[in-house]
Amino acid sequence: MAQPKAMTKVLIYGGKTGWIGGLMNDLCKEKGIEVYNSEIRIENRADVEAELEKIKPSHVLMSAGITGRPNIDWCEDHKPETIRTNVIGTLNVADLTYLKGIHCTVYATGCIFKYDEAHPLGSGIGFKEEDKPNFDGSFYSKTKGYMEPMLATYSNCMILRVRMPISDDLIHRSFVTKIAKYEKVVNIPNSMTILTEMLPASLAMAQKGLTGVYNFTNPGVISHNEVLDLFKKYIDPTFEYSNFSVEEQAKILKADRSNNELDATKLLRDMPEGIVINDIKTAFDLCFQRMKVNLEKSGVLPDNLPPEFKSKVNGATGKPVTKTAP
Repeated sequence: MAQPKAMTKVLIYGGKTGWIGGLMNDLCKEKGIEVYNSEIRIENRADVEAELEKIKPSHVLMSAGITGRPNIDWCEDHKPETIRTNVIGTLNVADLTYLKGIHCTVYATGCIFKYDEAHPLGSGIGFKEEDKPNFDGSFYSKTKGYMEPMLATYSNCMILRVRMPISDDLIHRSFVTKIAKYEKVVNIPNSMTILTEMLPASLAMAQKGLTGVYNFTNPGVISHNEVLDLFKKYIDPTFEYSNFSVEEQAKILKADRSNNELDATKLLRDMPEGIVINDIKTAFDLCFQRMKVNLEKSGVLPDNLPPEFKSKVNGATGKPVTKTAP
């Protein structure tokens, strides 16, 4: 743990156009913290150094990175671009903040693991912070798996393993939005990150001066079907969905997907006093309750849910499955 420093001025990489960075920008403003969004590209080391010298932040929040659009399959065909930001750029920020004695929070990923013999699906045995990545089925995850041990050598850095992040709306980056639009989904329990609970926690952790790697997910796991059942309960009672296997999913993807459970013991142990982190199923239920209120206020509910969220069953016709009589 680094020596705690008053959070007087925050510089966010990824705050101008990024999802998590933008949410952190709003959060800092709500808390009355002076905050700046980076104006440069992080792969340009000289520009990063000049900006740090100009702003002189007490803390840096590093959420810039390439995940690909519409998903990580993009990275398979854009490997140099992925390396330039996710490896070179991230190391530039980590190294320069280290040299200048600035605490740096890196919003990284927990999608560097997959269930294995020591961590079987459904066992409740999660991967811990000291475990080495065992998943490199996508180029995105491969670069992140390489990066984590290097970032962990910097004594000023706190590396947060975010997984399948979810917000209280239907923004395109949210895990809920993605799977609600899919024709079919796999049904595998996973650790996930409810941003409304976890992002304020990350700010408190940075203020406390915590460093090193943290599994940054709500405790426990939840399956795709459980999430979509909540979507049906709170957002669209007419919603239907269907499943397919991991093997069937692999046929339509360029890269494999990570499925795992992360152990939250260290996170809960070191969490600053007064910060409440709910288990994932409780957190998800509360998230959907907030989402329903937000969508009602914006006029999306009850009658203006975009058509892409309608059921994708019976060959993507959106018609309910016809049940045959016994």
